[in-house]
Amino acid sequence: MAKTIFITGTSSGLGKLTAKYFAEQGWNVAATMRTPEKETELTTYPTIKLIKLDVTKLEQVKSATQQAIDTFGNIDVVVNNAGMGTYGALELAKEEDIDWQFAVNTRGPINIIRAFLPHYRANGGGMFINISSFMGVTTAVPIGSLYNMSKFALEGLTEGLYYELKPLNIDLRLVEQGGSTDNNFGNNITWNSHPDITAYDEITNKVKYLFENADDSHKDNPLDIVKVIASLATGESTKFRTVIGNAGNGLMALRNSIPIEEYLETIAANFK
Repeated sequence: MAKTIFITGTSSGLGKLTAKYFAEQGWNVAATMRTPEKETELTTYPTIKLIKLDVTKLEQVKSATQQAIDTFGNIDVVVNNAGMGTYGALELAKEEDIDWQFAVNTRGPINIIRAFLPHYRANGGGMFINISSFMGVTTAVPIGSLYNMSKFALEGLTEGLYYELKPLNIDLRLVEQGGSTDNNFGNNITWNSHPDITAYDEITNKVKYLFENADDSHKDNPLDIVKVIASLATGESTKFRTVIGNAGNGLMALRNSIPIEEYLETIAANFK
């Protein structure tokens, strides 16, 4: 019997690629997105069901969860992939952008996990794969405090849930990805700014330049990330935390090898 995976944020990028990959591997796929009526490519896969979902809206979360269960009967794996990024000086951030950053990247996975827990308990188990970032275990660039906050929180949430869900045969996995060659993350960033405050302009411009000019040789092949997700979903890998790519693993190694004060100064020196 085919297994079923539920994926958030499948309208583009990693989410869409993951949905296609699992469908091609014979899985049933509940592919969720905010505007499924605009999707054309995923509709060509007979084992993919498109479901409308904004992870910040509880009624949609409940409805999407039930639609997936009604369609496929059993959900084996849930991938919390939907996310967004707010960058720029914290002082300049709009209140709604602060709330939106947390709502999508942290509260969103909480909403999804809570919605699926009764189903997993009734079935005697399941798996949540939370798509984080190496920014969730290390800080790599300035003016990313809000994005880092959301991913650090997701890491803490996932670790904390281990203790209460492991006895219920519910597995938790974290994937710390970085930039990938098909990722339009830089184009979707909300930048904090204020026309009358220029104190942060220099460092903001340096970070923008970094994002806009990052060489593909420093980015990961998105299919490699998908294959990591697949290895976790199938049980081929049982790693709780998987950091992907040379950039993320290099930063992790550096952070773990020196005192935090030295690490922060090392990163800061790259933007002086």
